[in-house]
Amino acid sequence: MKKKTVSVLLSVFMAATLLAGCGKATSEEAATEEAATEETETEEPAAEEEAASDDLIVVGYAQVGAESDWRTANTESFKSTFTEENGYKLIFDDAQQKQENQIKAIRSFIQQEVDYIVVAPVVETGWETVLQEAKEAGIPVILSDRQMDVSDDSLYTCWVGGNFIKEGQDAAAWLKNYLEEQGRADDEINIVTLQGTIGASAQVGRTEGFGSSMEDNWNMLDMQTGEFTQSKGQEVMESFLKQYDDIDVVVAENDNMAFGAIDAIKAAGKTCGPDGDIIIISFDAVKAAFESMIAGDMNVSVECNPLHGPRVAEIIQTLEAGGTVDKIMYVDEEVFPAETAADVIGTRAY
Repeated sequence: MKKKTVSVLLSVFMAATLLAGCGKATSEEAATEEAATEETETEEPAAEEEAASDDLIVVGYAQVGAESDWRTANTESFKSTFTEENGYKLIFDDAQQKQENQIKAIRSFIQQEVDYIVVAPVVETGWETVLQEAKEAGIPVILSDRQMDVSDDSLYTCWVGGNFIKEGQDAAAWLKNYLEEQGRADDEINIVTLQGTIGASAQVGRTEGFGSSMEDNWNMLDMQTGEFTQSKGQEVMESFLKQYDDIDVVVAENDNMAFGAIDAIKAAGKTCGPDGDIIIISFDAVKAAFESMIAGDMNVSVECNPLHGPRVAEIIQTLEAGGTVDKIMYVDEEVFPAETAADVIGTRAY
């Protein structure tokens, strides 16, 4: 941000000069001097406050929305990290799942001359024009959680998030091992997938990772988007249950869609989880997923760590010091099967 200086009011000097030349002041001149002195005194704290504000690093954050428990934890991670106490001013914008809202927010950040822009993009494509505008303004752009597909990757500084393809592969590896333990390794396994928002990095990566790791005897009956929401996940699962009588596995590309699927399965008179008819595989590993596993409704949740705020702050501090950062920076993630849920839930921060 541009630094500002505070000048002493010209009227103060004029009053002082008049007083020096005349040797005495009329009652009106005395009143003018007193008023000017009071005005100067009242402006000093404001000036100090403004100077303190100007020392803050201003970060504009264009968030996807609030579609899931994971996203809520992700937002809170940024809000609790980028505080004035930590030396930042955060300008937060909720795009409500719409790319046009995020583009509008980014342009607003550029107009406000923020120091850094952080974006969790709704989808991967359609960003080059607005990123070019940020680049021309000299504002570094950091991507969080989801990625962008651009022809020139110099349009953004770096990306922080989970390895979505690996998450999908980890889910498939868990299922293969689980079926072997159940003596079902050679059985025909029928699978349906509740996909996330189509085109989002998490959806693309998890779908690709799981799909590329399927065994020959696994059949993908259907895939439809549940838009990462519980209500839509329930709606799509209800449709699947009406179309297919022999579903063995549900792959829900986030926990909230899994919760919706579980509600639909129970409403249809079926069971799920470790002792049920249908295996539930989910992603994100929010605390509510551990509660669901403990209740016996979900089999496994593959972690997608939402606590990106501190990592992004580290990147900004490195850039502030004149350093460089890696283009891709993954966060640490694990796989949590139901049998570990009771022991782990007390350690979850989200």
